[in-house]
Amino acid sequence: MPTYEYRCEGCGHQFEHFQSITARPLRQCPKCKKDKLVRLIGSGAGIIFKGSGFYHTDYRSESYKQAQKSEKEFIAPPEKKPSEKAVKTHKGKKKLA
Repeated sequence: MPTYEYRCEGCGHQFEHFQSITARPLRQCPKCKKDKLVRLIGSGAGIIFKGSGFYHTDYRSESYKQAQKSEKEFIAPPEKKPSEKAVKTHKGKKKLA
């Protein structure tokens, strides 16, 4: 059930009212008791997702995931770390080259 916003054109009182979609709009102001209520156009309610979260890639197929993985490796192959070699110095100590 939506929450509607009303404003009285007689006294200016503004309030929200929780009512069914099929219910008739209110007419009488609860403050001044005049029949000058107008239902305002609201911005509506946002969608609320509850849970751990939702993302557009959560439900990708395994074949899609494999294709993405191989594409990334093709475009930018993993870098190999240059191997470090130990070289003996003239004093017998090992030093990295």
